[in-house]
Amino acid sequence: MFSRITTAVICIFSLCLSMNANAQDPTIPLDGRTNVISTAVPFLRISPDARSGAMGDAGVAISPDANSVYWNLSKLPFAKKKSAVAVTYTPWLKELVNDVFLAQLAGYTQIDENQAIGGSLRYFSLGDIEFRNNNGQFDGNFRPREFAFDAGYARKLSENWSLGVTLRYIHSSLASGTINDQTIRPGRAVAADLSAFYTKDFENNNGNTNNFSAGLAITNIGNRISYTQSAQKDFLPTNLGLGAAYTIGIDEYNKVTFTADINKLMVPSVQYVGDSAYLPNKSMLEGMFSSFGDAPNGFKEELQELMYSVGAEYWYNELFAVRAGYYNEHASKGNRKFLRPALG
Repeated sequence: MFSRITTAVICIFSLCLSMNANAQDPTIPLDGRTNVISTAVPFLRISPDARSGAMGDAGVAISPDANSVYWNLSKLPFAKKKSAVAVTYTPWLKELVNDVFLAQLAGYTQIDENQAIGGSLRYFSLGDIEFRNNNGQFDGNFRPREFAFDAGYARKLSENWSLGVTLRYIHSSLASGTINDQTIRPGRAVAADLSAFYTKDFENNNGNTNNFSAGLAITNIGNRISYTQSAQKDFLPTNLGLGAAYTIGIDEYNKVTFTADINKLMVPSVQYVGDSAYLPNKSMLEGMFSSFGDAPNGFKEELQELMYSVGAEYWYNELFAVRAGYYNEHASKGNRKFLRPALG
């Protein structure tokens, strides 16, 4: 019988999933220095493609491609190509472990000039994990894995506007056997994305075309997920993303795009009673709407929950690209900050 997860599992879950075995215990004292919003299946918020990853994880409003299925499906009717497919493989935490990765297959096709459909399969592997019992004896290996399958439809409403809806099935298998007298089972959920996109071309002084685009995407709206019969269910990483992009056509062969995204998890904040912390037991919809005003330290902390991405992209003749971007998350909410240049 599996009675506990080894230290290796705890480390990987903490780093990759922002979860631990005591996440739902309302009596755990916290030091008050951080108040990170944690959810189940956080792999759904890992950027799957190199293009947006190089631009600080900005992708809500940039020009459409096959990976728009992840960022903002409503962009697809405006894609220049009738159809496209993208395959990506991303080693994760490779400086710490060598067998954790994210893989995605995504694609779309335009039904006609106003409609498009798209889909993707995303797979996240946490590598091989060793289980031991309370006596430290080896109890076998397990390979935690998660996947999500998406299918969506997008339609133009006018020359400049479009809307999209995506349905998603999520499967998360993190452990096997029994832990603390609880039988572990895979977690399953069904979720949806709602998205909108606006784009407009302008002729500049050089006779070339500039473009302004803006996008909105509310992703992972779905039921809470559980891995046991009695445990409190965890929220999905429901996220509100707003983005804008401006492309300057320098000449026939050269163009440059500047983009920015703002993201906020629509998930309840951890609350405090004295020195103890607990996660409110709310419904999915109640948790989404209350997330804009439930931070323990008020409006100041609500602003700290915003995540910012800014990026730039230079293209030469649609053949060669140079990209750079910066991502910023407040120190009390995870403190992820990175600057990424890339050639493509």
